[in-house]
Amino acid sequence: MKESHNFITVQNRGLIAIPPEIRRRFGLEKPGALLEIIEREGEIALRPHIPIPADQAWFWSKRWQKMEGEVDEAISIGLVKQFIDAEEFLSDLDS
Repeated sequence: MKESHNFITVQNRGLIAIPPEIRRRFGLEKPGALLEIIEREGEIALRPHIPIPADQAWFWSKRWQKMEGEVDEAISIGLVKQFIDAEEFLSDLDS
């Protein structure tokens, strides 16, 4: 996506209104949607933050992400086999 520039007015108490098309594009149309505020030298960036459902939080733990990285590494160096069907898999197990 190409970079776009928009201007918005800061209202009383620091409130801003994000244009509707941008809210839709980033999934921010529901009340309570979160934005991360990032301060950099001379600028403020907003990044949409989609909350993780509690029943999926385990996947994003440091331990689990480390294991995901190990799996990705094993795949990239060819330590993982792929099979077309269960019969091919079972045949490989027997050999």
